[in-house]
Amino acid sequence: MNAVAPSFVYDFAVATCGSLRTTVAAAEVMLRPSGALWLAAEACLVVADLHLEKGSSYARRGQMLPPYDTRETLGRLEAEVAALAPRILVFLGDTFHDRTSEERLDAADAARIAALAGGRRLIWVVGNHDADGPRALPGERAAELTMSGLALRHEPRAGVQSGEVSGHLHPAAKVRSARGAVRRRCFATDGERLILPAFGAYAGGLNVRDAAFAGLFTRPLLAGALGRDRVHAIGWRSLAAD
Repeated sequence: MNAVAPSFVYDFAVATCGSLRTTVAAAEVMLRPSGALWLAAEACLVVADLHLEKGSSYARRGQMLPPYDTRETLGRLEAEVAALAPRILVFLGDTFHDRTSEERLDAADAARIAALAGGRRLIWVVGNHDADGPRALPGERAAELTMSGLALRHEPRAGVQSGEVSGHLHPAAKVRSARGAVRRRCFATDGERLILPAFGAYAGGLNVRDAAFAGLFTRPLLAGALGRDRVHAIGWRSLAAD
């Protein structure tokens, strides 16, 4: 994959992972291979669109999926928390797939989520799938918040929004080569705003060349595509439509 744009560089000094360090509206951010965002200045970990209990939601409608999405998603999140020891953990909306997902949580999974609040501030930014926020789980509920000078909200707003960090669109990058095509979840940024990939095991991805992204970026978009152990910087001209 092609690394581009000198203002977006890999920091190989980060020993724990192949994270991509960049800036969003002058705030330094770290894009993690897991799809999480790390704000070191605040010791804040941000994850978007977990869509917990999506499997059980589909099962209620007769579409049977393996019921392990919540367990797998929480396992990856716990690994990030163990690696970084954040003081603040932010769920950036659509943490649950629907408004009754919390009721369907296995007791052990609910306990794992509650344990994430131990010794840190846990903030639930609400999204369109979970507008009511959690009912029984610990943490603070917010429509949006400001962290390191960045506006963290679930859904990106139209027009120029310098410093906005959002989720909702589940960005994905596709790259073609003579050997075929590769499609990966990705971060999407132009240095002014940032859209996080979906963190949930069953959450899908929308190609960043889709019309839904049109008009959100003031400069050619850079995709931080998630690899096995590093984030790959992909320039706009290297990105393919589906």
